[in-house]
This record gives sequence, C-alpha cells and structure tokens, in this order.
Amino acid sequence: MSQQKITAGSGGEHYIPYSERTGDKSIVYFTRELTPDGLERIFKRIGSNLYGKTAVKLHTGEKHGPNIIPRAWVKQLIENELPGAHIVETNSYYEGDRYTTEQHRETLKVNGWDFCPVDIMDEDGSAPLPVKGGKWFTQMHMGKNILNYDSMLVLTHFKGHTQGGFGGSVKNIGIGCADGRIGKAMIHTTPGSSDMWDIAKEEFMERMTESAKATVDHFGKNISFINVLRNMSVSCDCEGINAQPVVTPNIGILASLDIFAVDQASVDLIYALKEDQRRAMVERIESRHGHRQLSYMKELNMGKDKYDLIDIDNNDRIITPAQAVENVAPFS
Repeated sequence: MSQQKITAGSGGEHYIPYSERTGDKSIVYFTRELTPDGLERIFKRIGSNLYGKTAVKLHTGEKHGPNIIPRAWVKQLIENELPGAHIVETNSYYEGDRYTTEQHRETLKVNGWDFCPVDIMDEDGSAPLPVKGGKWFTQMHMGKNILNYDSMLVLTHFKGHTQGGFGGSVKNIGIGCADGRIGKAMIHTTPGSSDMWDIAKEEFMERMTESAKATVDHFGKNISFINVLRNMSVSCDCEGINAQPVVTPNIGILASLDIFAVDQASVDLIYALKEDQRRAMVERIESRHGHRQLSYMKELNMGKDKYDLIDIDNNDRIITPAQAVENVAPFS
C-alpha cells in the first residue's frame, strides 16, 4: 500500500481581517515605549510563569547587524527581572558568521553579548522533541541544551523575512531552536535537493510552525512571548549589514502568553498602518505566503487569532490595532 502524499495548505498570500475570525480571545499587551524601561514594563505582564533556569531566546545577529534588539535593553531586562537567565541561540544553517560554534562565539563578542551567559544550544549536538499533531514531522531536532532549561522567554525582533514573509515568535523558535545541521535542514531542504532553500511558501510555513510547536509544547505553561516592532526591515536579521533599508515606522512592543495571538497582533498592526507605511512589509508577507504561519497555528490549536489588545500606556484600555498605530511617525 503506497503512502499518501503530504500536501501543503493554501491561502498564505491572503490576510484574514479580524471581523472574519472565529473563536475565543487571548490577551495581548501593548506599549509604544521603545526603550529599556518599556521592555521591562511589558515583561512584567507576562513573566510570572517563568521559573528555575530560564532561557531567553533572541536573535543576536550577524556581525554589526543594525536592526537587532539593542543589547542595553536586554541587559537591563535580564539584570533586573531574570537574574541568572541565559541567552540561547543555535548555529546557522548557511555558512557565515554563525555557522560554527567558534565563528558564532566570535560574532557574539563583536556584537557585545557579553553581559550574561550565552548558550549555543547545539554546540554539543541535537536532541529530538516530539511534534504533536504535525503532518510533516513527528519530531524536530533541537539544540541539545534546550533540555537544560525549565522555562523560556521568546524575545523577538519582529521584521520581514526572505523565506517566511515575516519573522515573529514562530520564526524565532521554529528556526532558532532547531539545530544548525539536522533540524534546520528538515525545515528548509527537500532530502537530496541541490538547493538548500528549495522548500518555500506554504510548505515552509507549515514546517517552521510545526518546529515552533515542538518548543511551545515542551515548555507548556512556562513560556512567554514578546515581539518588538522596531527597525522592521523586510529582511531577516540573518542578513546583517546587507539587510534592506528600513521604511516601515516603529510601532511598539507586544507581549502575550499566546504565540499565535502575539504574532497575529503584530501582523494586524502592520496592516493597520497607512498604505504607504505598510506597503513594503505587506508585499514581503504576501509574496512569500507568510499568512500560512498564522492559519496553520489555528489548525494546530496553538492559540487564538482573536484577542483583547491591552494598552498599558493608558490604564489598560482595550484598543484596536488602528488605535495602536494612529500616531506613529515615519521611520527616520
């Protein structure tokens, strides 16, 4: 009996307006304050579930990368709120500044990530985590050291992405926790292909999302998500100094205990911008069929795409994405 062929879903080029979504709501917190204090303030809303040995998963960037979350912000957050936490990363799939552990540590040094321990989780190999309910994978190979942590803060620089359309919390852990040799290849490359980037559009989104689900399920209730909507090039931070110029306005910071809600809200705020302000990011998301990240999270029951957006700058008033971005300034 032949094995049934797996096929990807469709519709990743289409944005689903809030009014067309169904189901219950999550909570997403929002601040316009793009400062170390703003990051610390919003963290307090979603950080109480973190305990024990805590991993802080963020993209530490290629050498001299211009758009990553500022080191000073992360330093203040860890020193004041997460003493003893480790920044965690994995080696890259492509050859570059973070391909080997030795190259990666040199890049960390150049970029100033020297104020707390940084764990390159696949330095000593990989470990499989189960993918529950996936169609592409039953397990995903992660950096082995992920097993050493009790909880995780997913601290994400939200931006565009060459393959994913956008890089939110799903990309941060779906690609960023997968080890650099086995796990990332499972997401990006058809076995036997000469093109390491041959998997794209809906299939890529689904593979990346299943990988993210493995990490979310592993930590259970002890994982939180922050997306920083600042310096949003259409390029991933993997492109470093070669990233496309930023043209999208800075918006603020979003935080939630729900990975689906925080990434959906981030996309909603982009779409709520004026047409000329959102054009570049929307083109990148839709041309790569990036909305399949969101619709597939819904199919996998990873959270909710409806939410109350809580404005922590204004007495926790519930606002709309349009209200959140109504006073943004052009990027300069």
